[in-house]
Amino acid sequence: MFVLEYKVKAKPSQYQAIDGAIRTVQFVRNKCVRYWMDHQGVNKYDLSRLCKQLAQEFDFAGRLNSQARQASSERAWSAIHRFYKNCQNGIKGKQGYPTFQKNNRSVEYKTSGWKLDPNTKKHITFTDKNGIGRLKLIGSRDIYFYSPKDIKRVRLVRRADGYYCQFCINTDVTEKIEPSNQNIGLDVGLESFYTDSNGHKEPNPRFFRKGEKELKQCQRRLSKKEKGSSNRRKARQRLAKKHLRISRQRKEHAKRLARCVITSNDVVAYEDLRVRNLVKNHNLAKSISDVGWYQFRVWLEYFAQKFGKVTVAVPPQYTSQKCSNCGRIVKKSLSTRTHACQCGANLDRDENAAINILREGLRTIGQIGTAPSLSPPVGEM
Repeated sequence: MFVLEYKVKAKPSQYQAIDGAIRTVQFVRNKCVRYWMDHQGVNKYDLSRLCKQLAQEFDFAGRLNSQARQASSERAWSAIHRFYKNCQNGIKGKQGYPTFQKNNRSVEYKTSGWKLDPNTKKHITFTDKNGIGRLKLIGSRDIYFYSPKDIKRVRLVRRADGYYCQFCINTDVTEKIEPSNQNIGLDVGLESFYTDSNGHKEPNPRFFRKGEKELKQCQRRLSKKEKGSSNRRKARQRLAKKHLRISRQRKEHAKRLARCVITSNDVVAYEDLRVRNLVKNHNLAKSISDVGWYQFRVWLEYFAQKFGKVTVAVPPQYTSQKCSNCGRIVKKSLSTRTHACQCGANLDRDENAAINILREGLRTIGQIGTAPSLSPPVGEM
């Protein structure tokens, strides 16, 4: 399964109708969460029945397609199920107790409530009573190449630069490529994006750091605007577009590198980092969030599945301290960038760690790690 995304072009009244459907989705989802809080023993089927009651009680909820309401209840149940799972696994600290959604940005339809226009290409019509109507799709991919039976979900998403329509298509996206007979270990870092076991260092682009000056200017202009005014709304939109641009730059960079790494190697080993724990260090949180390690890992695993390659997640303990030549533990601080051992090994700290990661990955090749809640990234076939 993969996702195709198109930009939506419509009239202002249609944009308002999309916003109304998005607000309805948020309303149904929050009602389901409240129902679960107030009653014991609630399951996902009870939430599905609640959707029908909400449609009878509220006119605006009845105008939304029934399967779109069910998708909203599934979102609520997903949050509830994740909370139960965290409690069962004994996760300490915040266990993800379901909260009310305040800023929903999407509405999801299943197999009904929409249809593709067979006469005019790249047009979709939403047939429920919200009044969205016929929308024009802007994009280079041909959605008519796939059968309507293969389209399992249609999602309308609101972003800072407009509205988008996503199609979740159930089809095989695997490709066969010739083996490269190469294995590689990756050590991610802040100085370089990653260092591989061959000694190559990929520069860290630092997209957020480079755009931080413009972000601060937009933020100052926003803070000076009167609350509730149209000028404040425009300033807020300009700031949101800056953040969206940085996010897209980081995503495209991670996708490009992950594809190159996977197609050039048969086995890729990397550290099984817990980024959520690493960002608790307030001195490094901004830099860690800017580099995007987790996003890079998700793309690595996606392309490995697509091209039939192997990715191995290795525990990060002692990968930097252990000597790759003799195995001796050499203690060093983060400021020490060179690994020097009594056996005569003298090389870059990150390269030494990458070699250890590769060896550990080959040793445990049968234990393949995957990122939690891995789903097909958007826009890649």
